Parts: sequence; structure tokens; C-alpha cells
Amino acid sequence: MTMGKNKVTCDPPNRGSADCGLVALSEDALRVHRYFPTLIFSLEVPGSEILNAQLLEAIYAEREGDRAGVRKSNFPELGSWHSHVKLHKDVAFAGLVQYVDAASAMMCRELGYHRSYQLRIGTMWSIINPPGGLNRAHIHPGCIWSGVYYVQAPRNSGRIEFIDPRTQNLMSPVEYIPDTKRPRICWTKVQYKPVAGRMLIFPSWLYHSVGPNRSKAKGKDADRIIVSFNLSQKRRR
Repeated sequence: MTMGKNKVTCDPPNRGSADCGLVALSEDALRVHRYFPTLIFSLEVPGSEILNAQLLEAIYAEREGDRAGVRKSNFPELGSWHSHVKLHKDVAFAGLVQYVDAASAMMCRELGYHRSYQLRIGTMWSIINPPGGLNRAHIHPGCIWSGVYYVQAPRNSGRIEFIDPRTQNLMSPVEYIPDTKRPRICWTKVQYKPVAGRMLIFPSWLYHSVGPNRSKAKGKDADRIIVSFNLSQKRRR
């Protein structure tokens, strides 16, 4: 160890010298500051059985009136059907719209959004994925939040998967302790099991996909049926 007028230096500890009086760090000395989180909101709609029965009837009626549907992230050649995007204007979907509006209002309070504005549905559509149907990875441009509501979700009908949006995590993969669960903040993807009556709302820029429907149910009971929507901030009227 050497001493100067305003400086104290110590030999490297691996040379068998004294520790210079350094105090060992305690386990709680390291603090974690979490910024820029990716939020996913979830909501279980109460009494959803009645609502879902009404939605099923309305969605199948929509498909009967427009068998071709539209192509977005779905694959019509695999039997997947995608409706038009104005279902929120249809009275048959008014009940679901009310729940979306209620969830949006809670989000606005949670996030501190300006009270002169509200999150409003800009587009709403339905997708029917029969066995084999899936959705490629995609985002929803032109809005702030996007959501999905599960109307019918048979066993093994395909999970929604969200992908870490930070591309830098793909540049230099990290090695973790094998056969142990990573901390949630280190996940690079997350999946949600579809559950009838559940609503998920997530940032519109968050890439997501849906795995193939592998349901073994019979007939229409094998269909994975959802209603999706986009939310934008609009000034209150």
C-alpha cells in the first residue's frame, strides 16, 4: 500500500496483501432500477358465459355473410377467417365494447393519462382459427394499445406469444444457469394460454403471434375464436 497527499492505493488483492480495510458488500447493497417496462394488462370478464354465447352467435353470423373475410396475420388457406374491422359499431358487440371501455378507463387512471382524453376503440374484428389455424408475428400500426378477448378457447388451441422488442438482446445472447427458471426481467418471450372470458391489452408495437390450433375437439367446438381491437387516445366529447 502506498500513500500520497490525497490518495491511497492498494496492491491487487490476489497478491496476498491486506484488504486495505475494504468493507464487504451486503446482498441488499445492489439496487435495481426498472425503467421502460413493457406492460400487458389482463382482465377476467365476470359472467362471461352469457356474453360469449351471444358473441359466438354474432361471429358465426358474420362469417356466413362474408365467407371470404380478409387476410391479415391469418392464413385463409388453413381455414382461418378474419372479419371486417368495424364490429364495435354493431349492436351485437355492444356488451363487449362496454367491458373494453371500462378496462380502458382503468388503464388511463393507472397510467396517469390526461383526463380530457380517453382511450377509444378505432377498429374491432373477430378471427376464427379452426384446427391448424394460426397467426404470424405482427404489430398493429396507427394506435397506442391493442387487445384480444377470448370468446372460445378449447384445449391446445394455440397460445399468444409476445416477443421482446429490444433487438439488442438478439446481438449477444446470455448464458443462464441450466435447468433453472430465469428472472422474469430476463425473459425474451412470454406466452399466455387462451382462456374464454379473458381480455389482454398490450402495446400496439409489441410483436406477437399465435401458435397453431391443435385442438382435438369436434366440429365448431374445436374453433379458437377471439375478438381483437385497437385503442387510440381521443379528446372527450
